Amino acid sequence: MAPLEFGLSITPMWPRQDEVLRLAQVADEGGLDLVGIQDHPYQWRFYDTWTLIAYLAGRTTRLRFFPDVASLPLRPPAILAKAAASLDVLSGGRVELGLGAGAFWDAIEAMGGPRRSRGDAVEAIEEAIDVIRLVWSGERGVRYEGRHYRLSGVHTGPRPVHEIGIWLGARGRRMLDLIGRKADGWVPSASWAPPEDLPGYLKRIEDAAARAGRDPNSIRRVYNLMGAIGPTTGDRLVGPVSFWVDELGRLAKMGMDAFIFWPSGEEPVAQAETFAADVVPAVRAGGDPSG
Repeated sequence: MAPLEFGLSITPMWPRQDEVLRLAQVADEGGLDLVGIQDHPYQWRFYDTWTLIAYLAGRTTRLRFFPDVASLPLRPPAILAKAAASLDVLSGGRVELGLGAGAFWDAIEAMGGPRRSRGDAVEAIEEAIDVIRLVWSGERGVRYEGRHYRLSGVHTGPRPVHEIGIWLGARGRRMLDLIGRKADGWVPSASWAPPEDLPGYLKRIEDAAARAGRDPNSIRRVYNLMGAIGPTTGDRLVGPVSFWVDELGRLAKMGMDAFIFWPSGEEPVAQAETFAADVVPAVRAGGDPSG
């Protein structure tokens, strides 16, 4: 099994620039591993995700960043691959790639992107995985002919300096099968994949991986957890440090191996500090909040 990793989600709100930077610094200074940034280019309150990732990578020293998840219909895969590889080189191997088939189709179409049926969206993201890996190959004259994407003699480069993971955010049956067959990881969110549903999703991914001759344990399981750390326990993911330590330990035993905390409510910086200082060390120590 992969080692446990922990991260922070940062909402890319341009009216809160100071808070956005401080959250990244808290994650970096607090020893977290990852920062995920949602990708909704049509949201007027949001920075462009890739631009923000590049900025934050330059203001931190050790974190790995990933779009959580990139909106494929608005980001052609060859260009997305070039951007990810470039930033991986410039940052010293600190980029992963979360990828989504698309949502909010009215907004995507309003911004010039294609409106896809569910079947077309699955087909397009599978083609995109192939295209991205070809662009990362460093080969010359690369060609690819798909129904949605094509390459016609592309000279690729630069190559990433580490093996960038392609993590898909999805829950449909065909998408879960695709993750098992071809992707490097799964990025569910507790809002649409609550803990009680995880075993069924994981079984489908693992069965698909086994049929494809892959080791199911090689697939990263990156869980987005929206909630709050506070003195009282509430609905879902709301509770004190001890609650979060127990919950993350339980989820790790279920097979999840990376946790992205999305602080909700007031004082997200203070919550992020508590997550990094108190929750994460206790989970890594095996569940003792006292360390």
